Amino acid sequence: MICYGSAVLDLSEELADAYGEVFSAPPWNEDAETIRQFSSRLQADSRRPGFRTAFAQSAAGIDGFATAWLTAKTFPTDRGYGQVAAQLGRQRVQELLVGALEIDELAVRPHARGNGTGRALLAEITADAPDARAWLLTSRVATDTVATYRRLGWHEVTPLPGTKNAVVVFLAPDHPSA
Repeated sequence: MICYGSAVLDLSEELADAYGEVFSAPPWNEDAETIRQFSSRLQADSRRPGFRTAFAQSAAGIDGFATAWLTAKTFPTDRGYGQVAAQLGRQRVQELLVGALEIDELAVRPHARGNGTGRALLAEITADAPDARAWLLTSRVATDTVATYRRLGWHEVTPLPGTKNAVVVFLAPDHPSA
């Protein structure tokens, strides 16, 4: 199921619980304060242009979710964006990422892994990406996550020479520049 804009805020407690379960574990090891801040971040993110959330539910509750929005013309510099810009350079950021659908979070609870939940969430959230342009980044140390995106057909953007850092940038399987 997909929610647009602030409609997702009705699910913020359940999403925060899923976020905490997924991202407190290795390799993410997020602390309690970072996990607590997710709810505040979700409120702010829900006001971004093109914001949407896809989520999977079962009798157990929220099994997983993905959030996304359209990447702004003025490429941000907070969070991991600086590392993305350093690896790709300004021109490639503009060509590949600006105006594309940016997948910010993908979280699948351990009990729901291995049965296509992540694949389904990615497919659902990117289904109406502008011109099939979608992207995401993940931590280079999250080797299982990197391998999963590759297995799902996402294409790693090759860093400019000498710029490889802690993040990996992926383009969606149907991204025209992939």
